[in-house]
Amino acid sequence: MKKFFALGLALLIMIMSLAGCAQTAQADGTAIRIAGLKGPTSLGMLKLMADNAEGKTRNKYEFTLAGSADEITPKLIQGEIDMAAVPANLAAVLYNNTEGNIKLLAINTLGVLYIVERGDTIHSVSDLKGRAIYGSGKGSTPEYALEFILKQNGLDPGKDVNIEWKSEHTEVVQMLAADENAVGLLPQPFVTVAAGQVEGLRTALDLTEEWKKTGAESQMITGVLAVRKDFAEKHEEKIRDFLKEYADSVKYVNDNVRESAELSEKFDIIKAAVAEKAIPHCNIVCISGKDMQKPMEGYLKVLFDANPKSVGGKLPESDFYFQ
Repeated sequence: MKKFFALGLALLIMIMSLAGCAQTAQADGTAIRIAGLKGPTSLGMLKLMADNAEGKTRNKYEFTLAGSADEITPKLIQGEIDMAAVPANLAAVLYNNTEGNIKLLAINTLGVLYIVERGDTIHSVSDLKGRAIYGSGKGSTPEYALEFILKQNGLDPGKDVNIEWKSEHTEVVQMLAADENAVGLLPQPFVTVAAGQVEGLRTALDLTEEWKKTGAESQMITGVLAVRKDFAEKHEEKIRDFLKEYADSVKYVNDNVRESAELSEKFDIIKAAVAEKAIPHCNIVCISGKDMQKPMEGYLKVLFDANPKSVGGKLPESDFYFQ
C-alpha cells in the first residue's frame, strides 16, 4: 500500500512539475501592471497580451486599456500601475513632475502623422505653400511637429500656410469630405478611417519621413513606455525579460498584420478591419537602452523650443533614460 501511495505521489509531483514547465514562468507571481491607450501606442503589446492570457510569458502581466492618458497618469504616479504606454512628451512631463521617479523604458511608436488630400497636388512639403491645412492637436505634438517640418523646409507656418485647428479628428474628416481642395493633418488610424469615408482621399506626405529628410538628429516619436523608477530598480530581471518579450511582440505584430489586427479587436483597441490597414503605417518599434536616448533627446528639444511646457518646463536629465 505504501508503495502504491509513494508511486502515486511521485506521479503527482511529476505532473505538477510538467505543468509548471509549460508555463515557463510567471515564476515569482509578482505581476507587472501595464496600462496603455486604445490606439497605435498599444498595438506593439498585442502578442504579449495574447501570450500572457495563455500563460506563455516569462513574466506575469496585468493589462489595463484606457481611452485617454488622463486615466493612466495618476495611477502611474501613485504606484497603482508599474509602467504605461503614453505620449512621448508626457513621459518627460511626468519625469519633471515626480522629480525623476518616472523614467523612459523604451520608444514604442515613431510618427503616425500624415498629410492627406482628395486630389493629387501635394508631393513635397513645399507644395503646402499657400494651402489651408485642417488638423487637430493645437498646443500639442501635432502642432509642434508640423511647424518644425514646415520651418525646416523654408515655410513660415503663420504666413505661407494657413493652419486651422479643430477640436477633434472627426471634424478634420468632415472638412475633407466637404471641400475637395482641403488638406488634412491626421494620425493613424484616423487616416484609414477617413479613407473609407472620403472618396478619393490619398496620403500625400508621411511626416515621419519628412522629419528624417530634415537631417535633424532626432526622429518623430509618438509613444513611449514609461516605468516607475522604484519598480524598475527593484525588478531589474523582470524588466530585462519584459523588454525581450515586448521586442518579440513588436516583431510579431509587424510581421503578422492580419492576425495582429484580429487581436486588436479582441482586446478592444482598434477594430480589425481598420487595424489591418493601419498597422503597416503606425511605425511600431521597440527602441530601448542607449539606442533610445539620442533620438528622444532631439525630439524633446524640438518640442521644448516650440513650448517648454510641452515637456514639463525643462529637458530631462540623462537619468530619465533607464539603462
